[in-house]
Parts: sequence; structure tokens; C-alpha cells
Amino acid sequence: MQFSQKRNQQSGCSAVKFYTPPKLHIGKDWYVDFYAFDPASGTMRRKKFKLNNISNKRDRRIYASDLMSRIFEELQAGWNPWIQAASGATYSTLRDACEAYEAYLSKLLQEDLLREKTCKGYRSYLNIMLEWNASQPRPKNYIYQVDHTFCVRFLDWIWLDKGLSSTTRDNYLNWLKHFAKFLLEKQYVSTDITAGISSLGKKKSRKNRSIIAKADMARLKEFAEKNNRHFLLACYILYYCFIRPKEMSYIQLKHISVKRGTIFIPDYSSKNRKDGTVTLPDKVLKLMMELDIFRYPDSYYLFSDKMRPGSGQRSNKIFTDYWTHYVRKSLHFPPNYKFYSLKDTGITDLI
Repeated sequence: MQFSQKRNQQSGCSAVKFYTPPKLHIGKDWYVDFYAFDPASGTMRRKKFKLNNISNKRDRRIYASDLMSRIFEELQAGWNPWIQAASGATYSTLRDACEAYEAYLSKLLQEDLLREKTCKGYRSYLNIMLEWNASQPRPKNYIYQVDHTFCVRFLDWIWLDKGLSSTTRDNYLNWLKHFAKFLLEKQYVSTDITAGISSLGKKKSRKNRSIIAKADMARLKEFAEKNNRHFLLACYILYYCFIRPKEMSYIQLKHISVKRGTIFIPDYSSKNRKDGTVTLPDKVLKLMMELDIFRYPDSYYLFSDKMRPGSGQRSNKIFTDYWTHYVRKSLHFPPNYKFYSLKDTGITDLI
């Protein structure tokens, strides 16, 4: 059978483009039929319109002629009977839609409308979803196939099949809602594909992080004094100033005022996205002086390579990695002793 081909010019996508011209069949049953490509099955499927309900044969021919003309015009315009959608964007492939979403995330990050950590997490969730889809017996190739059922199956795979926690499953759901909102706004889909999917809710349990005992705090100080005094400075800032690890990673020497005894926290690194000023206790300032950090240029970051002042901004992982690979192993700290526990401990000791 010869198939006609038509590219949907409005959508700018070649994904859905196969159909045959409609044809009238006359016999015991009169009907008009044609074939159109169904992306879900990857095959040409037949669409049929019966005409026997029109009793007069002359009227049947007139109606059939008009029907075939209208169908052919709609097919040429990009209509597909197997895709019920109002927007040409629905003809896009899943890959194209995901690439558009990634560009959208990059723009949000550039405009400071999305935190770097959040953006990185969203991209990771997206890649995992695409990997899961590719592993399925019949992967979804077109964005219109990404529906409510698709989302439920993906979340079930995360929680039930992989055995990840309910919290992780809910984190994926939160991302899916963000993805679904993008698809809806850009008219890739006509409804919210995550509507009706509920969070499982947080377990009523304590965080897997605990206060560090006084004896262990003393051991930690002794270890850091001996092995890495710049890490000791990071511990002091977290314990005494309650400045978060990410905020610490963005501190530049120009943000520190010895005269006023303060550290300025810029909005781009703070959790609440606002500028802030934190008082520096004398103990912290004294250690800074002993480390001679102010001999470096003002533009240097307080914690760069090897946690020393340097020109390059480094991820806050430098603190947690050092804690995991050196502190915990050397001092035999339990898993619930984390670097961030110093902030909890400092708050508790203050009270």
C-alpha cells in the first residue's frame, strides 16, 4: 500500500506525519476510511466512518465527498485521530519536550529563580525518568503519551520496585508536579498529568542527625586542631554562627569585617534568598587571625581548594566529604553524627 507523507509545519516536528487519503468504499456497507500513524503502537491504524445510516445513496455520495474533503484538509493541517490535542506541541517527541524543559531550568537558574541545588536535583530526576522509560517493554516516544498513568507507574517503580523511601518518592512527585506545570503551560499537554496523585507524607520520626556529645566535641576539636585548622574554622562558623555549609562556601574575604566583627551573607547563597549579616564571636575572629587569612586578596573565597582561601568557589561538599572520609573514620563517629550536626549542637548549647 502506498502511503502519503505530510510534515506538520506548524509544530515544527516530523514525529507524526504519515497518513493515507480518505477513500469511499461501496458495497453492502458504505464507509469512508483512511490510515494514520499511531505513535503509541508505532503502526498505521485504520479509521473508519460508516455511512449506512444515510438511506438515500445519492445523499451518501454527497456526504462522503464532503467528509473526505474535510478529513483530507485536516490531515494536511496536521490532525491525527489518535492524538486528541488542541496544540501542535503535543506532536513533539518526549526527548524534544525534555530538552525544552532543561533549557527552561537553565533560564530559571540564570535569572536566580531556582536554586542551583534544586536545578541539579530536577535534572537528575528527569534523567532517571528517561532511563526508566527507555527500559520499559514499550517506551513512550511522544509527549502526549506522558499521562497520569505514566506518572503513577514511574512513582511506583521508585517506591515499590526500587524500594526507596516514601520521602524519596514524594520528592520525585514534587519534581513531577513542576515538570507537569511546564508541560501544561507550554501546551505539550492539555491537563495536569499529576492531578490526583497525593504525597505519602513524612514519617513521624526524628531526623537521621543528632546532637554531638560534649566529649565527642572535645575529640573533634583536638582532631581538627592537629590535622586541619581550616576545617576547624568551618566547624567554628557552623557551631557558633549557625551559617549553613552552602552559605560558607560562598563567603569571600570581602564579606568579613574585622572592625565590625561580622560576616555578610549575600542573598544568592542564603536559604531565604535575602542578604544577611552575622556576628562573629571573638573565638572565630582569633582563629582567622591565626590562620592569616586576611593576607589574601579580598576577592578570594574563604574556603577554596583544601578549604584554604583561594580564587575558586567550591561546593559545600568539601566540608561533608572531609567529615565522612576523615573525621568519622578517625574518630569512629556514628552515622547520625553529621557535619551539619554542629549547627544543631550549637543551637542546643546556646539554649
